[in-house]
Amino acid sequence: MVEVEFADGSALIREADRPSQLPIVGNGPPGTFVVFAGHLRVSLPTDQIVEASESAGRVRVRFGGMEFAGVDQDRLVFSRVRELHPEERLSPDRSHTMTLEPQWVASVSADGRCVWTPPA
Repeated sequence: MVEVEFADGSALIREADRPSQLPIVGNGPPGTFVVFAGHLRVSLPTDQIVEASESAGRVRVRFGGMEFAGVDQDRLVFSRVRELHPEERLSPDRSHTMTLEPQWVASVSADGRCVWTPPA
């Protein structure tokens, strides 16, 4: 399990669920976003989120099927390693990699152990 604690001033936005009888074609579940000062809105892989909360001006999100792959070209990279939902509930266009700018993130933990913090 990977947990990302976002930087100070972050807020959580979750789109409302819009039930439909139509099969998913090119779109996924309602979106989950982290919003930063200046209105920067960062999309998260909603189908991988097992817990998301906002407290004291910081967002914390736990991803169940993602792993922290490290830093590549000055971006934090997370890879999808397993699906949390049946294939028929997932968008065929879902991303298998999430990248985040380091200044958006306060810390990254994997299985309860801190694996990344911003350089001092």
